[in-house]
Amino acid sequence: MSTRVIGRSLSLLFVLTFAPAFAADVALPSAEESRVMQVTQDACDAFLRGDVAAAAALLAPGFTLVDSRAKVQTRDEVLAEIRSGDPRYDVFRNHSMTARVFGNAAIVQGITSVKGRSGEQSFDVNVRFTDTLIREKGKWRLIVSHVTAIPD
Repeated sequence: MSTRVIGRSLSLLFVLTFAPAFAADVALPSAEESRVMQVTQDACDAFLRGDVAAAAALLAPGFTLVDSRAKVQTRDEVLAEIRSGDPRYDVFRNHSMTARVFGNAAIVQGITSVKGRSGEQSFDVNVRFTDTLIREKGKWRLIVSHVTAIPD
């Protein structure tokens, strides 16, 4: 048997032996975790479209946002910003998300990529986010969002 065949056989044996162990460490999100991650993406979509009604439905009364400059914005301030059309987004997308659900509360973490314009300034940034959601009357809504800029 040639060295090449032995090498391929050992590679295949390694994959068949250890791949299931690696796959076991990567858990797929539960249905409820997927739902809360979708709520955070739906909020991104509302911001992207400038859809105040959709954002209002997703942001619970008492919602606060701690932005990348450590400024705290209330729900009303966030909705007013969407209503004003400034900033305007070309991209507003969550990715690399994980979620944990604790009864009627959930935490979603990930990265948000945003690109657009504010006034005459263009921006293209990634932020790491932590969103806290609450379930009221069967619906998940955002209650707190905190973002931190990811350095270039």
